[in-house]
Amino acid sequence: MDSPHQIPGVSHSSSFQTHTQGKQHGNNAGQAITTTTTNDEQTNSRRESISNARSRIHLLSTLLINDDSDTGDPNPISSLADSDRPARSLLSSSTAYSAVSSSLTTSPASDAGDGPICHWLYDTFLSDESDLRLVVISFIPLLAGIYFSRIHCLSSPPPSVAGLEAVLIAVYSSETKSRAGEPTLISIPDLSQPSLYHYPRVSNGIQNPNSQSQPTTAVVSPPIEQQTAIKSTKRATIVGVALDCYYKQISQMPDWSKLDFCKYAADWAGQDCPCKFEFDQKPKTAMISDGTGTDEIKIEGNVSDQMNDLQISDGNSDNASRGTRISLPWELLQPVLRILGHCLFSPLTPNDVKDAASIAVRCLYARSSHDLVPQAILASRSLVQLDKRARESAASMATPVSSNENTPTKSKEQETYLLPD
Repeated sequence: MDSPHQIPGVSHSSSFQTHTQGKQHGNNAGQAITTTTTNDEQTNSRRESISNARSRIHLLSTLLINDDSDTGDPNPISSLADSDRPARSLLSSSTAYSAVSSSLTTSPASDAGDGPICHWLYDTFLSDESDLRLVVISFIPLLAGIYFSRIHCLSSPPPSVAGLEAVLIAVYSSETKSRAGEPTLISIPDLSQPSLYHYPRVSNGIQNPNSQSQPTTAVVSPPIEQQTAIKSTKRATIVGVALDCYYKQISQMPDWSKLDFCKYAADWAGQDCPCKFEFDQKPKTAMISDGTGTDEIKIEGNVSDQMNDLQISDGNSDNASRGTRISLPWELLQPVLRILGHCLFSPLTPNDVKDAASIAVRCLYARSSHDLVPQAILASRSLVQLDKRARESAASMATPVSSNENTPTKSKEQETYLLPD
């Protein structure tokens, strides 16, 4: 007898299967609607991002004057807005970087300090577009170099730096927000262990206090506080945090920005004594005869010869100083050395940037040696020695190896070829 809740002629299993299929179709339809909505949102977000980038580029092109007769375009910066990724095109444009650099360095102090270019950089950094923020970050070495030069200027009245400080404060505030008042820590492994990945053994859930120790935590950067203005006591900290922000994105920075930084770092050191090349001097052999015999002595080569041996050239051909000698406390020097380390040892760094970084790190070592700062001496000296070994290794690999005539060679066996019948 059929159950009172059962439809005649239809089994329970077929009814459940029909209900389940209906729910699956409903779920698939819901997923399709969700996927379509997500794709539409991504498309609209991308269109809005491109539109914002193009508007910022058009605004920048109206602020810059570029009369380049060779290109045939009075303002080639505006053509960057026609790219599929306009913000990336602006970041990778050396023409735009040179135009902004020229406007900030050659314009009158009042226009460069709080003029429209600084306003453009400030408003662009406050936008939500990550690629546009990268464009502003690429100008941090230039802004820091001009800022230090202006505040140490002895002219009367002093040049305006309000716009430069506004951009640096904006970068500093963004980094303060991302750190959330926490220090930057690193874990230093115990070098007494068999490997860097070795940890103490735990038996029965209890660790032996006499067993191997845990890695040590070190503070790279202490917590930073929110600042609304650049005071003289906080100047090095604010600029150092901005340079640290630059270091975090250095893999995406253009080469001309890195080259500018290396040249400014050498000028900030301001130490042009021969001791900066003491690691590059190799002993040379000279033969001296006194009539009774011949003695072999070692003499030190001069600095210029050793510079040629290591093939280190200063990228600034006109020898014009871009920056000025400044105070280098550790909170400013630490990010400077990090950036120089990347410029020296990154495999994708071009030779002109490596040479400029090599000059800069040697100037910083000489400055640290004269200032007698142990941390700075150890860090800069390590970079100098690593750079020297890398250049010597590259030079030895580039030298062709001559074969020894006395070295026996294996006779080549006669080859046999099978021909078809």
